[in-house]
Amino acid sequence: MLRFAPSPNGRLHLGHAYSALLNADLAARMGGVCRLRIEDIDPARSKPDFVHGIVTDLAWLGLTYPEPVRHQSRHMADYRAALDGLIGRGLAYPCFCSRGQIRARIASGIDSPRDPDGVPLYPGTCRHLGPAAGDRIARGDPHTWRLDMAAATRRAGPTHGYVAFDGTGAHRVAADPTRWGDAVIARRDVPTSYHLAVVHDDAVQGITHVVRGRDLEAATDLHVLLQALLGLPVPRYRHHPLLLDAGGEKLSKSRGSRSLADLREAGATPQAVRARLGFA
Repeated sequence: MLRFAPSPNGRLHLGHAYSALLNADLAARMGGVCRLRIEDIDPARSKPDFVHGIVTDLAWLGLTYPEPVRHQSRHMADYRAALDGLIGRGLAYPCFCSRGQIRARIASGIDSPRDPDGVPLYPGTCRHLGPAAGDRIARGDPHTWRLDMAAATRRAGPTHGYVAFDGTGAHRVAADPTRWGDAVIARRDVPTSYHLAVVHDDAVQGITHVVRGRDLEAATDLHVLLQALLGLPVPRYRHHPLLLDAGGEKLSKSRGSRSLADLREAGATPQAVRARLGFA
């Protein structure tokens, strides 16, 4: 079981098309199924028009998916239950720091340890608030929830890893979730994050093989830790190369990369796009 899981915060581009076609191709080769999942936990950026655009673009490429399509925004209670389980075991704590406050408390932005995305690691300001944290939650202070990485790795045990697969076989990959520090696992506006929601949904949907871009390879270290803590199965993973623009940057909605809709309006055919991406 595979899945293609876009976020509806913009129109799909060629990078999305490559990932969608690769997942569909691998599912067919393995005699499996590829599901579509709409990862719309961001209430500010996720738009119904973009969901419609995703469905339209995938259908144009000739891709179909089993029903029902899972929309993460409809399953917040499930993520809240998973979060509460981590909180109840002392593995997560509330953080009341704003981004500005975090930056101000980091002595040197250049020398501070950074996570794989290049963000300075959280200094643990709220980790030991104790009963005061409950008082602040009770009065409605905005907060995120962070994974207590030290407690989490003690609970999960010293070894973490996953199986990576490609066209020639599979091999074991060691994982180091500590490089993410006390990662945010629930946002201020919703009781989850990408990391928590994705591992929950992969388990619920029976996903056995996760195929996604290389930009998410480092996040897999954190995901296998969450899977161990929540008692979830660990899929096999494949992180494919990213499509780059003329400047050597990855295609991105935020950078205004040309969308599939733009290509379609310019006269491109699904067959031409498939051939361009190696799926003729």
